Amino acid sequence: MNRDVSLSTEARPQGYERGSRRAWIAVIGGLIGAFMAILDIQITNASMKEIQGSLGATLEEGSWIATAYLVAEMIAIPLSGWLSQGLSVRRYLLWTTSAFIFASLLCSISWNLESMIAFRAMQGFFGGALIPLAFRLILEFLPDEKRAVGMALFGITATFAPSIGPTLGGWLTEQFSWHYLFYINVPPGLIVMAMLAYGLERKPVIWEKLKNVDLSGIVTMAIGMGCLEVVLEEGNRKDWFGSELIQYLSIIAVINIALFIYIQLKKSEPLVNLRLLGQRDFAISTVAYFLLGMALFGAIYMIPLYLSQIHDYSPLEIGEVIMWMGFPQLLVLPLVPKLVERFDGRYLAAFGFLMFSLSYYMNSHMTADYAGEQMIASQIVRALGQPFILVPIGIIATMHIKPHENASASTVLNVMRNLGGAFGIALVSTLTDNLSREHLAHIKETLPAVSPIANDYLMQTANVFTQAGSDPVTAAAQANALLGQTMTQQAYISAYNDVFFIISCLLLIAVVAVLSIRKRSD
Repeated sequence: MNRDVSLSTEARPQGYERGSRRAWIAVIGGLIGAFMAILDIQITNASMKEIQGSLGATLEEGSWIATAYLVAEMIAIPLSGWLSQGLSVRRYLLWTTSAFIFASLLCSISWNLESMIAFRAMQGFFGGALIPLAFRLILEFLPDEKRAVGMALFGITATFAPSIGPTLGGWLTEQFSWHYLFYINVPPGLIVMAMLAYGLERKPVIWEKLKNVDLSGIVTMAIGMGCLEVVLEEGNRKDWFGSELIQYLSIIAVINIALFIYIQLKKSEPLVNLRLLGQRDFAISTVAYFLLGMALFGAIYMIPLYLSQIHDYSPLEIGEVIMWMGFPQLLVLPLVPKLVERFDGRYLAAFGFLMFSLSYYMNSHMTADYAGEQMIASQIVRALGQPFILVPIGIIATMHIKPHENASASTVLNVMRNLGGAFGIALVSTLTDNLSREHLAHIKETLPAVSPIANDYLMQTANVFTQAGSDPVTAAAQANALLGQTMTQQAYISAYNDVFFIISCLLLIAVVAVLSIRKRSD
């Protein structure tokens, strides 16, 4: 038998059958590993000020701590299929998990910004492999009738981890120090290694697979995806194409991604089988995955930004709001696999995207009094909708995929979700800045039309400052400054409303996309 045959079609020794106890232990171990990797994307966000202060970095320099992780993760995902096939899934997962733990410990002893960025890149690279391989273990180690349960568990890793990341990170930093953001990976990491070592079958290294390396594909993919991720992460901070760096990186990304696609389509054994995108239903599924990533990470980015900017929330207070995006779904997730058995998965996924769209729409009518408490209702709607997406979408996306195509399918879907997340964050940050400037200009233009009201406001505010001890000139300046702050705040609130509404509309595309996927013919 050819050693490169998919795990799902290989004859396994006793105890390694699909759905066996050892198979479940392997799947759960893989899911915990994926949970750790996804958690680490968000866990540093709430503590960035403390990390920057300790390392002597500015706010803009500190942004590279998160960007380095995401860039390395994006490069690692496409490599996971080839390396896991050559080294064996067991060996590759054990090696990459141990390296992830080691990189986490290195992050905790970082002595300056450069070392932290380097170690975070290592952490992202080794953690990036854990996500698609957890998805692949579900496809290959669970029987069809249990796949919905596996997808439900994968849904927890994809949505629960980022929703509790800021809360957990803020709490660890306040109670201990930011170093514990990285220490926390050690105990579960060791448990993951033990579970994978027990649950996965030992296999020899397939040297032919490793020697037959698609070097041109690896180089073009790494450069293209890495540059694209940097462009999306740093573009808004650097004024997009007003920055020479963004211009050059965009050109490099476009050229290398085009070359990568050309190379993959020409090769008989590509690094990633992009021919899968020629399958109508799989291509439509990638669109849904892209929009899912955009919606998930867009919300996790935008809500903390709104609460800190408009209402001056602390990281822990923000985490207490964000967690409502995670915990309610735990009540629904156990029910969804049963619903998948009874109802068409396409309709369930469409319902989930519709709920997601509704939650964004609920946040598109905010006022200055709209804070964390008012956001809880939309967070709960979002949390209740997410399981209806994450469980069936993984099944309907891969239902027309052959077993030997699982590795490439997992890679493509996870890359699209990550790209959607990066694009979503870039879209949110850019639209918020641009629309807030437009709204502020409009407010200033309409101010003369309501000048009597504005003059009354200035006089009353100046009187308050005068009574507080300011002289008349200072009080007038303070009143003008406060009016400017109020106008800026209102402009940003209007911008956030617009962005929430735009993403709500974009999610309706996902509803149409999943409904247009053809039903599986048994």
